[in-house]
Amino acid sequence: SASSPMPVEEEKVSKSVLQIKLSNLAIQIGYIGSVVALATVIILVVRFCINEYMINKQPVKAADLSHLVNYIIIGVTVLVIAVPEGLPLAITLALTYSVKKMMLDNNLVRHLDACETMGNATTICSDKTGTLTTNRMTAVQSYINGTFNKQVQPKNLDSKTKELIIEGICVNSGYSSNTTESTTPGGQRTQVGNKTECALLGLVLDLGTNFLDVRAKHPEESLFKVYTFNSARKSMMTVLKLGDTYRVYAKGASEHILARSTFMLGAGGALEPFTKENLARMTREVIEPMASDGLRTIGLSYKDFVPEGKKQHDNEEEYSGEINWEDEEFVRNGMTAIAVIGIQDPVRPEVPAAIAKVQNAGITVRMVTGDNINTARSIATSCGILKPGEDFIALESSEFNARIRDDQGNVDQNKLDKIWPRLRVLARAQPTDKYILVKGIIDSKVSKNREVVAVTGDGTNDAPALKKADVGFAMGIAGTDVAKEASDIILTDDNFTSIVKAVMWGRNVYDSIAKFLQFQLTVNVVAVTIAFVGACAISDSPLKAVQMLWVNLIMDTLASLALATEMPTEELLVRRPYGRTKSLISRTMVKNIAGHAIYQLIILFFLLFWGTKLDFLDLPPTNPDPNSHLPTAHYTIIFNAFVLMTLCNEINARKIHGERNIFSVSGSRKEYPGLLAKNR
Repeated sequence: SASSPMPVEEEKVSKSVLQIKLSNLAIQIGYIGSVVALATVIILVVRFCINEYMINKQPVKAADLSHLVNYIIIGVTVLVIAVPEGLPLAITLALTYSVKKMMLDNNLVRHLDACETMGNATTICSDKTGTLTTNRMTAVQSYINGTFNKQVQPKNLDSKTKELIIEGICVNSGYSSNTTESTTPGGQRTQVGNKTECALLGLVLDLGTNFLDVRAKHPEESLFKVYTFNSARKSMMTVLKLGDTYRVYAKGASEHILARSTFMLGAGGALEPFTKENLARMTREVIEPMASDGLRTIGLSYKDFVPEGKKQHDNEEEYSGEINWEDEEFVRNGMTAIAVIGIQDPVRPEVPAAIAKVQNAGITVRMVTGDNINTARSIATSCGILKPGEDFIALESSEFNARIRDDQGNVDQNKLDKIWPRLRVLARAQPTDKYILVKGIIDSKVSKNREVVAVTGDGTNDAPALKKADVGFAMGIAGTDVAKEASDIILTDDNFTSIVKAVMWGRNVYDSIAKFLQFQLTVNVVAVTIAFVGACAISDSPLKAVQMLWVNLIMDTLASLALATEMPTEELLVRRPYGRTKSLISRTMVKNIAGHAIYQLIILFFLLFWGTKLDFLDLPPTNPDPNSHLPTAHYTIIFNAFVLMTLCNEINARKIHGERNIFSVSGSRKEYPGLLAKNR
């Protein structure tokens, strides 16, 4: 609708790149076929009238009407030959076959055209957690009691601090999150639920406490109030009622937790004021070093509300009457920081190679993450998204929005166009940032062709971006139902390498259609030419309407099956995307079509005009009355020669980039050395 800020419905009804190109091609072929068919009928009718009525001086007879009907049938034959009826079938077969096979590559395709669109993708906006990383998180560093611990087991841990850490983690996390020790020696712990919470629960186990015992002491139904985590809060809070005291535990992004704190537990658990200078020092000496190691930094804090007159410690807050729990700002400010935990989420070992492949294929990878800028930059460098010495930028959400919005706070496309071409990492991103980035890239006029954008998402708030993108990838494991519903493809393993497989399959579909077109258009050019020349030279088409329907519907169906079911190869990733404006029929394909058409026409014209004079064929003379339109052995030989040459041409049609070896399963780079340079 016109009033909607996110017109997602309009996006999905638009045609894909291949559909647009095929529609244009079908219209062009239709025009050419109609002109040739009309010219054929006119030539036949004019020639018959001149011969019958002007040269032979014959009177007009009722029988002449049958000749005119036959001429119209010949014209229809030419039109039938010109229009590739097997093309829609070939497209459907190629897409359906690819979709079925993509399931084996962990891509569950929900919309058929997404498969083909992915082959033209120029930008991939990917999440970090679970897609580029393993989503198996472990706590590896900590800052507790004024000590920066580079190993998970903190030294000289104060008993009160330990108790607060354990209770704060166990109570202030989803009770569905769970981690258990591996049954095999040296094996990894099994993690169920939120992986960040599992890492913190793992820290509780490392501290020698079973979190289930703590949860048994504080069952979920006994929790007074829970403020669940969301992308706006960047934290989670849980309120416990301990007699007439209320204790609030908080955990979340370390910058947010520390910014809300006015006290901190120092050496030996001593209470220390936490000023802006302390915050700056902590950011510089703790958070940034952890983030530079690629760690996610999680802050833990607490706050006690005590009845008026019962305050014993400086960090306690007195209350009288009812506390307004709906006033989140009041509840979460003035807390006491307990610790900062550094959580490691290793990059998937196969991801750097996969990113290098798509970059080599002319696709830009951008990382959009909720982590802080230093963690994001470290992971992006490990993956190969950011490279030393290259003029790319990484921005936090606040700076990104400051740069792209005008004085009224609206997104300015011109300002965004100055940012996105160099942007590779967007940190501390909100779901709205992802939508703005995707929409901005799609609407941009900076590139020669419109960018084709793929985006990954797992949360409910990612739905608008998933719908807006040309191809939306939802996470099959970590994704919500809303995200899956908004997506085009679901990654059943949440892995970036599966996106690379989708690119290969998309390009394979495009090439399969191009192969079929090369085969089909050769058939059409030869058949239209022989029918037109035959009609003009001998007043009859050597190829009949039924024969051509047989070729188009039977032979072309099998051809589309053969050409549309070839498996994709790595060589599909050595070229850049075709783009929205590049013709479906390349210059190399035109040469192939013209070359084989000329060869076939030479053979067929020889058989048409001199075939009856060849002794070894032993053909009877051609029917003396060309207007009888009866079947002859001569025309049958021509049709058989045409079919056999077309069958052999199907093998040639397997290659569309000028490769020399038509029998190879996959073209090697040596076979088309100019291809990469040409597409760069």
